[in-house]
Formats: sequence, structure tokens, C-alpha cells
Amino acid sequence: MCGIAGWTNLKENIINRDSIIRKMISTLTSRGPDAWDTYMSNNCLLGHRRLIVVDPEGGGQPMTRKIGDISYTIVYNGELYNTESVRKRLLGKGYNFKSYSDTEVLLLSYIEWGLGCLDKLNGIFAFAIWNTQKKELFMARDRLGVKPLFYANINNNMLFASEIKAILANPIVPPVLTNEGVMELFGLGPARALGSGIIKDIREIPPAHYLLYNEEGVKLKQYWQLESKPHTDDFNTTVNRVKELLVDAVERQLISDVPVCAFLSGGLDSSAISAVAAQKFKEDGKGSLNTYSIDYTDNNNYFKPSMFQPDADSSYIKLMREFIGSNHHFITTDTPQLIKALYEAVKANDLPGMADVDSSLYLFCKEVKEKSTVALSGECADEIFGGYPWFTREDLINSNTFPWSQAIKERKAILSSDYSKLPMVEYVNNHYQNTLKEVPRYEGDTIAEARIREIFYLNLKWFMITLLNRKDRMSMANGLEVRVPFADHWLVEYVWNIPWSMKYHENREKGLLRKALEDILPPEIINRKKSPYPKTHNPSYLKAVKNQLSTIIENKKSPLLQLINKDKIKDIIETDGKSFSKPWFGQLMTGPQLMAYLIQIDIWMREYKIKLQ
Repeated sequence: MCGIAGWTNLKENIINRDSIIRKMISTLTSRGPDAWDTYMSNNCLLGHRRLIVVDPEGGGQPMTRKIGDISYTIVYNGELYNTESVRKRLLGKGYNFKSYSDTEVLLLSYIEWGLGCLDKLNGIFAFAIWNTQKKELFMARDRLGVKPLFYANINNNMLFASEIKAILANPIVPPVLTNEGVMELFGLGPARALGSGIIKDIREIPPAHYLLYNEEGVKLKQYWQLESKPHTDDFNTTVNRVKELLVDAVERQLISDVPVCAFLSGGLDSSAISAVAAQKFKEDGKGSLNTYSIDYTDNNNYFKPSMFQPDADSSYIKLMREFIGSNHHFITTDTPQLIKALYEAVKANDLPGMADVDSSLYLFCKEVKEKSTVALSGECADEIFGGYPWFTREDLINSNTFPWSQAIKERKAILSSDYSKLPMVEYVNNHYQNTLKEVPRYEGDTIAEARIREIFYLNLKWFMITLLNRKDRMSMANGLEVRVPFADHWLVEYVWNIPWSMKYHENREKGLLRKALEDILPPEIINRKKSPYPKTHNPSYLKAVKNQLSTIIENKKSPLLQLINKDKIKDIIETDGKSFSKPWFGQLMTGPQLMAYLIQIDIWMREYKIKLQ
């Protein structure tokens, strides 16, 4: 994985602005700590920071290939998992390769097939290619949105980068928060609308889209969409096919020239990834797989089972590490570290995020990076197989809003008198309704089946993207590449049309996946009730965020005060967050995390010098 950035101006000569492109990519050093380089031409500047994973010698970027009189230059962040099959097709068409890197395969694919190259790629990617003859910039992002790609089009300047901070390093873009940005932070946050960068003029290429920039202007177009159609396989065939697709995805994503490990929580998803990876390691003679888990100081003393978090991970992790013979590493985090890392998480994300759920992942990835450069993780299984309560609870299914974020009126109530006048409820509802309009319909669905299809689509386009953003920023801030086999688009395409009656086999969340994994995992893991990403239950964390938020709201210079109702926030602090009766977001962001989210907004506004419009 890497960090990319660029600046194109078709009207002016910008070749002498090299100091700015260097400044832009310097902000991405953590994404690419191993090497950097730039490309300079009259109308296009490109920069690249490299994290070496494949082909240390031949995979350097920016990479240029010349065909006839036309020169093509690419900067690329990602990994292709079908590199060799695409390479063979290109060899058959007469192309020669100077390296074995997927970067060269991607560049030559574009040279050969143009926009059609995207249909031939399986992987996670965000890239830009500059065509010198046409003076044309082509950018694209992978189907599920695993890799990020932001841009800003201002006064004939097209800027792009892997992260918002790199765009802000160019003086063309000031850090301004509009009223719409406020509604997004408080109405949708930590989620973002597809295509939004929150800050004025900064956009993000949505998943499965490409952007073409030339003298005719900007063309943003979707190149892939799920297709709803009848599922014709019987149950046993479906089970076997799911297993085949998952095992194939995991094994393809183990390709690397640097150490690979796996995250292991003892839950169904991470256990499946770890088990397949460990077996492949043994078959290939690579020894034991390194696995990692996170916990918190004294968590066992304070853990209380709940509907969302029914049991702790430790006993299941022990079972799995013995079952697969992994070399397991327990990483424990304490409250002071979590509080301090709220700041680091904002800087990694360029935005307020999922509070300590982010900061703990940041600290976790920092430790994992000490011994590994690539990790496999179980993200996305819940979204594509139906693992959350809003797939099974009638009240959540029929909530008529984003089921993981139902406290819209309560969210609005914490805004200051000026901002509480904004139409935030309508704003959120418009995003919800517009997403429903995009759902690929199947006329054979019953009313109930059509609604479940909507819930799956909402999860893919909103909740899953939020978690993928979190995983990318917290891992890449530490120079760690995390791959997500459950987000393989071949698997997602197949599972999309499997009827709910199969996915909910034996009336269990992810019942189909459990069945598919029966000969891969021990029965204790197969039968374990879903438990989300672990969070701290130590009361010292609640005390710490209360103290920090109290200090913020009593400081007249705190930028947060411009946005919030101070009395409402005092009430939240004094009641340990209980006055905000619903979770802020998802299952994990309750009272302490809401307070930490507000702390992160203050950090973000201060550190990024955010100006309100």
C-alpha cells in the first residue's frame, strides 16, 4: 500500500511548483515510509510515498511507460489479487514487462483497455494515470471502497490524494466547514455520505467510480453495480460455493514479499480468515502464522455481558490459537494510551471518527507493525452475510432511517442555538431516501425480502464504508497494510443474491457462513454468538473523557463551543452519558464514546484550523 497525490492544471504551467507537490506527499509519509518520488510536467505533478509489499526493485512509482509518442504515468495505492491472470492476457497481446509488480500490470491494462481495464481487475485500489498527449487524468477507486481517493476541483486546478491532509497541504484549498458539513458531522458522523470530504470543496471518488479530467471538464461515472437476480443454487451448493470463494479470496490475499499476519479476536469472521491463512502457510512451508488480538487493562474485571457484546474474547482466542497453531500476540491497551491516541486517530483520519474504537485500533496497528507489514482482517462479513441486530430485529428493520444511527433528534439537540436551526433531520432523511432509490431491485422479491435487500444495500454503502475507512486510516497511519478478504467483489456479488432464508440458516445471524465454515473451524467458534470489536469497559476511561470534555467546554477558546449547546453537553457529562439515551452510532458508541467523539471534533477544529462558513 502507498500514499498518492497529484496536481493538474490544464491552463497554466505548474512544473516549477515542485515544492508544493513534495509538501503534499510529505503528509503521507506514514502510508509510504519506504520510498518516495515525484513526476513533473508542465500541466501535471504527481507524487508517491511507497510501502514496499511486492517487487522491491521493480515497483517504484511514479511509473511511466511510453507507447509510440504517448507517455502514461501512474501513481497507485492498493493491491491487485489477480495480477498473474491479467499479466498473462497482456503477454498474449504482445506486451513486455520490466518488473513483476502489480503497478506495471495495472498501467499496461489501462494502456490496452482504457476504461475497460476496471472490469478486469480484482483487488483494492485507488490510482491516477496521466496521459501526456491527451492532457488527460484518469482516476479510479475499487468497487467496495477499501482504498481512499479524495479530490478538489477549484479554478482549473484538479488536486487529488489518498488523504484529506495532503490536499490541505496545497494552499489552493482552505479548511472551511460549511453548514452542510456541520449537519454531516452531527447528523451522520462518524459516517460520511458517499463522495463527501466534509470540508468545503473536497470530495471523494465514491467506490466503484472513475473520474476523467480533461479540457472538456470532469466526468465522474460508476463502473460497477450489484445486479439483483434469482439465486438458482440449492442450499448445499450455495454453502460449498461460499466456502470456495472465501478460501480463494484469503489465499489470493496472502501474496506478499514481506511478512503477513492476521487479526484474531476469536469471533467467527477473524477465526475463519486466520484458519484458512494458517492452513495455507503450512501447505507452503512458511511455518506458523502470526496472529494478533487486542484487549484493555482490567477489562475482565469490569466486563458486563450485553445484547450487543455477549461475552469476552479471551477464551475463544486461546481455543483458536491452539486449533490453528498460530504464534499469537496479545496486545493490551490502557486508558491513558487510549485518551492520548484520540488525537493521533484524528490526525490519521483527518476527521473526527469512532472515538476509542479508532484510537484502540491505531494503537493495535502500531504494535502489529513492529513485526509485520501486511495483515488480514475479518471486516465486512457482517455486512454481506447479515450479522448485525438490524438484520433480525423488527424494530430496527422497520426504523425508516439508518438503523445504526437512530438518535437524529437527540443529535440535533446538542447543537448551539444557531446550528440547531439547520434542517438536519431532513438532511439525514434525504440521504437515506436517496440511497434506497439506488437499490438494485428484483421484481421477484416479497415486501419483506425487498426490505432486507434494502438493509443489505444500506450496510454496504454506509456502515461498511465507515468501518473500511477506519481500518485504512488507523492501519496506514502506522505503515501497516490491512487486507479484507470478505470485501472481495467476487464473493460479494455471489452473496448479494442469496435469499435471506439461506443467509439466516437455522435462524442465526450469519447462519449460512457458519454452515460454510463447519469443517474449517471448531464447533465452539461456529456456535459463538456475534460479538463486535472489543472496547474498554474500564471506568477510568469514562472518568478520563468526562474530565477532558469538561475542560474543553470551560475553555472559552475551545472551537467546539461554536457548535454545541454547552448546557446539553454538561448534562451528558454529569449523567455519564446516560442523558443521551440511545447509542450515538452502531453498537459501540454509547455515552463515553459520544464524549470522546466531541473531544475529537474539538481536536480536529483546532489542529486543522477549521473555519466556519
